[in-house]
Amino acid sequence: MKLLHLKQLDYLPEGLLEVSSKELRTILPEPTLIHLSGKHTAPLFVSVLLHGNEPTGFLAIQSLLKKYQDKELPRSLSVFFGNVAAASHDLRRLDKQPDYNRIWPGTELPDSAETQMAQEIVAIMKKRNVFASVDVHNNTGLNPHYACINNLDNKFLQLASLFGRLIVYFIRPKGVQSAAFAQICPAVTLECGRPDQKLGMEHALEFLNCCLRLTELPQHQILAKNIDLFHTVAQVKINDKISFSFNNVDTDLLLKEDLERMNFNEVSPGTVMGTCKNDAIMPLVAMNEYGNDVTDDFFSIQNGELQINRLTMPSMLTLNEDVIRQDCLCYLMERM
Repeated sequence: MKLLHLKQLDYLPEGLLEVSSKELRTILPEPTLIHLSGKHTAPLFVSVLLHGNEPTGFLAIQSLLKKYQDKELPRSLSVFFGNVAAASHDLRRLDKQPDYNRIWPGTELPDSAETQMAQEIVAIMKKRNVFASVDVHNNTGLNPHYACINNLDNKFLQLASLFGRLIVYFIRPKGVQSAAFAQICPAVTLECGRPDQKLGMEHALEFLNCCLRLTELPQHQILAKNIDLFHTVAQVKINDKISFSFNNVDTDLLLKEDLERMNFNEVSPGTVMGTCKNDAIMPLVAMNEYGNDVTDDFFSIQNGELQINRLTMPSMLTLNEDVIRQDCLCYLMERM
């Protein structure tokens, strides 16, 4: 097995706060975990660039650390700079790499240098008595900012609500960072919109600064009226044997060009997602959170049209065909 060395530092390397995510590899040539001491010793853990083309978390950390350059951090901070190799090419991951947000304890991926590295990070942070964990992401489609959790305990809801009203609970896919850290501390994933939007960086910065300044998470029970909570009930992928496109009519599945406008909108039965060349082959595969195939519950083909069968709310629909192949077409949610 190829070794993947996890570098650990207890200082900020020179130039780290000035480089772009594409240039980061010149400062940190490998995945690196940096520990910085603060007034409260239990550290906030933040992971950035688990996907190399999602720089918002990295930009937010740069801005956060610039704020505290000349003063003590209110709380110790540990930051994992993830897939720096993919970031140098502005790609989610390189072709021979696993997805860095599927390698964490609980993963269904085979054992690898990356999964061992992720296990090591969780063990290190458990030993350091981690206060809370934040994983910062972007998405490619039209989506609002929202927080994701893998545990419905009040502490997780309180942490997520600091980011906003919109909270998504999920237990699949497996091997994500937030689910691994949920075993040892309150953990949240932040979805901060598209990577080119400054508002996403500002929102993440505000949230991280708030977490650093917390002495503890609020103890009182969160009220249902104060949040909008959704449950991810299925992940939808395109059948590997099917060709698809948003604009090339000579494909097995021609998806509608405005598909991403369905994100976080309740979609009625009969809504058309695209057209199919072959009525006999279902182009989508929907798996529920237990790994069961639920495609027929959600989708059907009627007169060459791919339709949604039941009331649902999609998220993370994107027009980026590479991302769809590397990850999925979308997730389907229900209000809790």
